[in-house]
Amino acid sequence: MNHDNSIFNTTHGAFGRPGSNEAPHICAGIATRGRPAEVATIVACLRAQTLQPTSIIVACTSPDDIGTLQEADDLRIVYVKPGLTRQRNAILDRMPAETDYVAFFDDDFVAHPDWLREAANAFQADAAIACVTGHVVADGILGPGLTVDDARRELATAQPGRHGWIHDGYSPYGCNMAFRASAVEGLRFDERLVLYGWLEDRDFGARVAQARGRLVKLGSALGVHLGVKRARVPGRRLGYSQVMNPVYMMRKGTMSRGEACVQILRNVAANVSKSISPETYIDRRGRLAGNLIAFGDVLRGRRTPERAARL
Repeated sequence: MNHDNSIFNTTHGAFGRPGSNEAPHICAGIATRGRPAEVATIVACLRAQTLQPTSIIVACTSPDDIGTLQEADDLRIVYVKPGLTRQRNAILDRMPAETDYVAFFDDDFVAHPDWLREAANAFQADAAIACVTGHVVADGILGPGLTVDDARRELATAQPGRHGWIHDGYSPYGCNMAFRASAVEGLRFDERLVLYGWLEDRDFGARVAQARGRLVKLGSALGVHLGVKRARVPGRRLGYSQVMNPVYMMRKGTMSRGEACVQILRNVAANVSKSISPETYIDRRGRLAGNLIAFGDVLRGRRTPERAARL
């Protein structure tokens, strides 16, 4: 696969599969909606990886989501009803049978050229590892957002070799996570976690960890999450999910009572304290309204994460 791109200038080296001279088969999946420019950028980044994915699957909701992006030998485009978990499941359903590892990236994530190579090295080094999540060196979700140029500058000086650490027990961060294909066989993201899917990565990772291997955070798999604010879930809907999804996951057993309480309190406290003078890029008052609606449902004994889509 030879593709011209201007995101990164990389040299593609050899990589051996365990017991063979072949490179591992990696499927890279991107769920996207309403961000054609951003999805074109992440596809270009994946094509510039020093260990290129065997296949890239873009799960979108309409042709408007992908702009001029077209199918190719390495790229498949699938159309799915909106919903992050539903779109990621479409990727798993269409993942080639020979896939060794499947990686998921947000459409606004810019991966270091060695991201897939570093993840594959970790999987190969330890058969007990079921999931790798990378090290986000800059995250625009914590502020007004970052540009692709910001990401280029961050990654231009980043050196994966200086981040050789690996930590156990980290829940995967959905913007950049990879799984051993055998560890997710038969598993799917919970489609009751609708829209943005709030904590869907944590729910999925917990089910992987319960029976199928280690979850690790890999310091050398670097990237930048732009945190694009366009096409995000409205505040009221997200606020509902901030309360209801942890309660639902606690009932499922993918989050402890203590973890759920901390998660809920942290987000509700932020919405309360910042509603007086909210950030221009976050609908704090909408989120707080959604929090209150969810609390009302919880008090009535309801466990209905799908209700967020109807608010």
